Amino acid sequence: MESETEGIPIIKVTPLQQMFASCTGAILTSLMMTPMDVVKIRLQAQNNPFPKGKCFVYSNGLMDHLCVCEEEANKVWYKKPGNFRGTLDAFLKIVRNEGIKSLWSGLPPTLVMAVPATVIYFTCYDQLTALLRSKLGENETRIPIVAGIVARFGAVTVISPLELIRTKMQSKKFSYKELHQFVSKKVSEDGWISLWRGWAPTVLRDVPFSVPMPLHMSTWIIMKNIVAKNGFSGLFTGIIPRVIKIAPACAIMISTYEFGKAFFQKQNVQRQQY
Repeated sequence: MESETEGIPIIKVTPLQQMFASCTGAILTSLMMTPMDVVKIRLQAQNNPFPKGKCFVYSNGLMDHLCVCEEEANKVWYKKPGNFRGTLDAFLKIVRNEGIKSLWSGLPPTLVMAVPATVIYFTCYDQLTALLRSKLGENETRIPIVAGIVARFGAVTVISPLELIRTKMQSKKFSYKELHQFVSKKVSEDGWISLWRGWAPTVLRDVPFSVPMPLHMSTWIIMKNIVAKNGFSGLFTGIIPRVIKIAPACAIMISTYEFGKAFFQKQNVQRQQY
């Protein structure tokens, strides 16, 4: 917890404190940014309704994932009817007609993935950065790149089984008993390694500076259909809340994390003095 630079002791935060700070940042970012994505999805669904079995991208400001449309499409939040003229109009009408809680629809399954992934990534990144700097020196420019890549590898590896379970839960309503039976059956039939199926493409997608995956042809078909039905502007439906969300999401996450570390560092210094 304590190191020394030019004879001056520096009190550092512990990994547990880093985890708490990053967890707080992840939750705050999710709570504050989710309404933007709910509005974006509702605007997209208004112009291009999501048919049963199809997927759409959901994000809480920290990470994106695919959601599968459920059977009772007329009852789920992203299928609710609306006549929105724009982002602000959608905000006001959703709150007035459905209640303010509707702006956080779909948040719980996202938190299941985003919080542990963020905690693992930020904590591993800081720990690896400190370790590499102690070995290679403070001025080594490649340290952030190496630490970021290794930390992302770790986060993806730990989260992959949760991704599999979350995807299964979204495809159908499962009780905890049924979910446990599904996981047990999968492990008994295909082994524990089956829980990490899809790890490789996820790594290629998430690890910084990795080689992109080829764009599947179905993506081009979907884009052509959207342009044919709604024109070129249809490709950018919901772009305003998406763009508005990115900058504040990064600011909230990073500033909360750094503030948390500074708070714990101050506490550690005070305990050290006494």
